[in-house]
Amino acid sequence: MTTLWATIFVLGVLIFVHELGHFLVAKWAGIKVERFSLGFPPKMIGKTIGETDYCISWIPLGGYVKMAGENPDEPTTGDPREFMSKPVGVRSMVILAGPVMNFIAAVLVFIGVLWLHGRDMPDPMQVVVGPVVLGGPADRVGIKTGDIIQAVDHQRVTEFGTMARLIHGRPGDTVEVLWRHERDLYSARLRTRIDTAKTTDGRDTVIGIIGIGMGYITQRVSFADAVSGGLAQTFDFCGEMVKFLGGLVSGNVSIKNVSGPVGIAQIAGRVAKEGWAVLLNFMAILSLNLALLNVLPVPILDGGHLVFLFLEKLRGRPLSIKQRAVAQQVGLALLLLLIVTVTYHDIVRFIAG
Repeated sequence: MTTLWATIFVLGVLIFVHELGHFLVAKWAGIKVERFSLGFPPKMIGKTIGETDYCISWIPLGGYVKMAGENPDEPTTGDPREFMSKPVGVRSMVILAGPVMNFIAAVLVFIGVLWLHGRDMPDPMQVVVGPVVLGGPADRVGIKTGDIIQAVDHQRVTEFGTMARLIHGRPGDTVEVLWRHERDLYSARLRTRIDTAKTTDGRDTVIGIIGIGMGYITQRVSFADAVSGGLAQTFDFCGEMVKFLGGLVSGNVSIKNVSGPVGIAQIAGRVAKEGWAVLLNFMAILSLNLALLNVLPVPILDGGHLVFLFLEKLRGRPLSIKQRAVAQQVGLALLLLLIVTVTYHDIVRFIAG
């Protein structure tokens, strides 16, 4: 149930924000909006207010804003409130408003989480346990999130990196771990799981792991620091996403590393258990992904529509209905192929645990 409500919350908010951008700018431009839908047809429930039908539809893979005269195969009447009656610049603003709203939403969420929750940082005085891998060596001996690791093989540790190096150097070996849970001390011998990691020069190396992540303490920040920190997070993540996309194009990054709806649902369920701040930060990262992916020049995405408008500006007239239809079909086929591929890899990862 946690996974279900977290997925509905995250995707629902992101889709709503995106379509709200299109809707608000269309209204500002004087374009008649016939429908505002979360999800794709068939329609589930809805209510008509004024000239717009607001609804929730059954297929939860996105949403849409239906504007009068938007589809090129629809007969136009020349009404000044139709989408195609507006100048190319205005139509471009309407199309771009969705990704821009997702970008703005991500910035605001990053700032809000920093200001209200604070900045998570490693404890400089002790090793705090963060997420514990279900079924991993640490989980099997009872180590919990929030516990304090005090020693590994009788060597006292006060810094996560030191503890990690001791365990990484013992792949497949048995280590003794001393930890504190609340006021009680516990000790257990556990066999490390063998894993691989990248060295600084890019080579694979074998390491031992016990299945714990780093825990953090929370430091309060001022509003000014929250704003600067939120902006820094936004642009850092944007840079990472651009590099990731570049890696996909060049072949240096495998498509197996891309998550689809199933993978997003799994991650949403996990991060929801770690608290509202982690869930909102995850939502902000997804919002940036949605903003960036939507401006890619692929027909059926917002970026593809912007390409059509750019060509219309150059030619002095829009592309023909046939040309747009063919491009949209190619874009839809590519999108469906991508969804099927990433969903397959999501399911494989889920089965493999």
